[in-house]
Amino acid sequence: MDSEKPRALLSVWDKTGIVEFATGLSELGFEIISTGGTARTLKAAGLEVKSVSDVTKHPEIFDGRVKTLHPAIHGPLLARMQQESDREGMKNLGYTPITLVACNLYPFTMAAAQNPPLAEDSLLEMIDIGGPTMVRASAKNHANVIVCCNPNEYDSILGDLREANGLPNGVPMERRKGLALQAYEHTASYDVAIANTLHSRWNGLPESYEDVVEQAKRHHTTLLASANKMSPLRYGENAHQSASLYVANAAIGSHSTLVTAHVEGGKEMSYNNYSDADATLRLCRSLSTNEWPDTPHACVIVKHNNPCGVALSETQVQSFKDALASDSESAFGSIICFNEIVTLETAKAMSELFIEVLIAPGYADDAKEYIMKKANRRLLTIESPQNRLAPLMRERVLKPIEGGWIVQTEEPPIIDWASAKTVTKKQVTQSEIDSMKFAVRVCEQVKSNAIVMVQGLATVGIGPGQTSRVEAVRIAARRAGEKAKDCVLASDAFFPFADGLEQAAMAGASAIVQPGGSIRDQEVIDAADALGISMLFTGHRLFRH
Repeated sequence: MDSEKPRALLSVWDKTGIVEFATGLSELGFEIISTGGTARTLKAAGLEVKSVSDVTKHPEIFDGRVKTLHPAIHGPLLARMQQESDREGMKNLGYTPITLVACNLYPFTMAAAQNPPLAEDSLLEMIDIGGPTMVRASAKNHANVIVCCNPNEYDSILGDLREANGLPNGVPMERRKGLALQAYEHTASYDVAIANTLHSRWNGLPESYEDVVEQAKRHHTTLLASANKMSPLRYGENAHQSASLYVANAAIGSHSTLVTAHVEGGKEMSYNNYSDADATLRLCRSLSTNEWPDTPHACVIVKHNNPCGVALSETQVQSFKDALASDSESAFGSIICFNEIVTLETAKAMSELFIEVLIAPGYADDAKEYIMKKANRRLLTIESPQNRLAPLMRERVLKPIEGGWIVQTEEPPIIDWASAKTVTKKQVTQSEIDSMKFAVRVCEQVKSNAIVMVQGLATVGIGPGQTSRVEAVRIAARRAGEKAKDCVLASDAFFPFADGLEQAAMAGASAIVQPGGSIRDQEVIDAADALGISMLFTGHRLFRH
């Protein structure tokens, strides 16, 4: 062996803290070996560094594609120094043990997220080969090698080594195992990002195809998901359940998603807050399109994962007032989302209402100051282009079930309104169709069985999550009260019997939009004709269980 010093191999893309880490290791008596840009950074800082090529006696080749893939590196990384045969092998080969490795990988996820997209050959160059191999080897041999992939761990590792008087084998095994586990999570997440990105490039995303059969063909052969823990949450849905918040790789570094939103004021967000906020944001995004150019301001109020008030209006403050009027009782302790920057006028209109969370793409300075005067107000800022929430996009949705997952694509209702058919003698008017388009968009985000009553572009009654559709109608009607008279009613699925439609007529509904498709459709149509109600079939079911 050519050195008695403990040896550390440092090869990192993210240079954060690496000079300080290497300095600390040198002070503890480590010999530093390094590669490429890391070696240059350390030498520029005045540190003594031995290049990997000096260890391997072989130059880097193919523009640095091959550096560390050599027995003189991986032999020391994998040697079981507690075994006499491996110690003898190391001695015969003249290899020195490597007892610490710091390595993080090429930023493939950042490269894959570039817009416009990187050319394929440039993207492939961002797939690290030597790094993951080195990390996995070190983690496998954690009994002999301390491995670190996270710059946030550098200081604590130096502390561990100082407590061990600079002796790597003095660092406790539990600590080594913890670092090894982090290393495997690091490389696993990296591989997931590569596989998912190349799948979308080479096979296309399922949600990019209109035909559902073709979408299913495009689903991954192996379901891969990766996310990084951001923080523990106080508890889950109930106090006896633990919970944590994770961020998807693609969202890291952005404030344009719910998980990465800028949070201000009040207590920390809870599991239930995030769950409800997701439902609120999803519905508000689905209304943030160009379908309603004269009424661009959307307000969504959600309680316990279901909307209790939704409105579109010419002004933001009116959209709030209309949404609140839908069910002011349930709105207490709700989550509210606006699709435009919140104004002072809107802030003042909300002043008397207890709100758990307020979501928007931004807040006027005077509005934020006014809102924050009230204790425990939590504000989430979702960064969006032109300070307006981006529309809801198609996405892949995973749902865990015992033994696995079910996967589907999800999107806002894609209804061909030109093909939607009035099935009653009384024709649906254009103003009713305008209200139906809004009602259907809301209904899609309400738990099934779902009934939504609207006047114009505002909900007046919502019946969510019932086992009986007729009961959902009763709930919506009770909440609407007198405002149900001459309302437009949307149902997320067909009426299996005429009783639901008859209940809607009793409440005052004058027009109904539903998918149709029941064997008793004609019975329901006949009941609508007898009651003087117009009804339109979309052929598009909107279940959300």
